Amino acid sequence: MPELRKDPIVGRWVIIAPERLARPNAYTTRADHQKDAFDPFLEGNEDATPPEILAYRQPGSDANGPGWRVRVIPNKFPALKIEGELTKRGDGIYDMMNGVGAHEVIIECPHFETNMSRLSVDNIREVMWVYRDRLVDLKKDPRLVHGLIFKNSGRQAGASLDHCHSQLIVNPIVPINVQEELDGALEFYRYRGRCIFSDMIQQELATEDRVVIDSPNFLVFCPFASRFPFETWIIPKAHKSHFEDVTRQGIEELGVVLKQTLRKLELALDDPPYNYVIHTAPFDHKDLPHYTWHLEIFPRLAGVAGFEWGSGFYINPVAPEEAAKFLRDVDVDLD
Repeated sequence: MPELRKDPIVGRWVIIAPERLARPNAYTTRADHQKDAFDPFLEGNEDATPPEILAYRQPGSDANGPGWRVRVIPNKFPALKIEGELTKRGDGIYDMMNGVGAHEVIIECPHFETNMSRLSVDNIREVMWVYRDRLVDLKKDPRLVHGLIFKNSGRQAGASLDHCHSQLIVNPIVPINVQEELDGALEFYRYRGRCIFSDMIQQELATEDRVVIDSPNFLVFCPFASRFPFETWIIPKAHKSHFEDVTRQGIEELGVVLKQTLRKLELALDDPPYNYVIHTAPFDHKDLPHYTWHLEIFPRLAGVAGFEWGSGFYINPVAPEEAAKFLRDVDVDLD
């Protein structure tokens, strides 16, 4: 029997319809990775990219040359540009402003690799720390309000290059998906006096039905109202609204947890294309008692069609309880 479930944060309804799928492991699609004829992200090809903004390098190596481990460059085809002023204006009922912001690419390793789960734990930790460093730096710009870190893995997930990389877009406004989370979390806090994310963690740990990994300081779970098959969240157990406030100890553990999670998804679903995003509080807000940053992973196993676009509902053929059990049972070797 299909079931309607309501997301407790934003109030969005989803339809869990297991009848549309016989079993979870029948619903897989391999990522379409094709080694590019020329890889501009490969070590030694630094002159094929814009000059680096930041790089973690071997001692003695020169900027914009070999010797780096993780490298950040401006996107060659940016959605937003750092130069200029916002110049907010209106045309009747329509509002607009200049496309001022930042759009950066984080090249996650110097060698050719398509999947982050195959990088070393130390490499993944450095990628996470680069995220933190870039947010700390960009939040100093008073024009910029929110930073969204995201990853497209596989051509079906929107990756234009196969070399392992992620992106950061910093906006002069808060994206609507994040704003809906902020509004829903604040409404819950005003009514209950507690952070809904903290309550969610407690309930998931109490039932364990949707838990994938329970580590000392992070919880990995498939959300109750998952929009997509095998949608998986990573959330810190200690309340913290801004990702850029993560500690070195937090990054040490997050590197392990993220590698485990991605590896489980890769093994369980035959290397699927996926996206992940980090939702974090806006720069111009101090630590928020009602919000917790988190990382959302979406394997691209099902398309979004007319009903979803027209209604705002999502139809998910894999119940999160089944997805979590399937992932829990996957043994992962971190080497």
